[in-house]
Amino acid sequence: MSTDVLAPVRAPHRWIYAEMLIFGIISLFASFVLAVDAIELAANPDARFTCDISATISCSKVGLSWQANLLGFPNAFLGLMSEPVVITLAVAGLSGVRFPRWIMVGAQIVYTIGFVFAYWLFYQSYFNIGALCPWCLTVTIATTFVMFSITRINLLDNNLGLPERAHEAISRWLRIGVDFALLTIIIALIAAAALTKYL
Repeated sequence: MSTDVLAPVRAPHRWIYAEMLIFGIISLFASFVLAVDAIELAANPDARFTCDISATISCSKVGLSWQANLLGFPNAFLGLMSEPVVITLAVAGLSGVRFPRWIMVGAQIVYTIGFVFAYWLFYQSYFNIGALCPWCLTVTIATTFVMFSITRINLLDNNLGLPERAHEAISRWLRIGVDFALLTIIIALIAAAALTKYL
């Protein structure tokens, strides 16, 4: 087997994979809860859940919307399919596996689509559905952390094929925590938006 595949994980990557693992598990759990709720709503549209706190904080209201079943089945099923892959990547990474470039680029592309989809759903909840689903918000936040983790690894390893000068500059920015600042801003904006509109 190629030594590249089993090369020791760089020290800075260990905590990145650990972060990916933690938030992949959180997203998988939230997706499981949403999937169970979706099945119950399909059987009984009048069902109510513990997260149905008010007219504006309601899992069932969001779950009954067309946006929650965009592809003809509950969106939560996508999480049940994708998050085990994230968890597998994270565990393998922590175990010392260094993945081929094509796998990491593929993960970047697929998870970027999931990231955009999660924020589209947040937009729909915020502006069109008029209700916030706490479990959906959990998935959105966890997806954001995982997205930053995958992107951070790909940028540090230059899996995206950036010119050397650009790669060196971005690596310097990552080492001083520019991505953490951006992540903090995004999470703060989500929290502020949710608190302002729904509480």
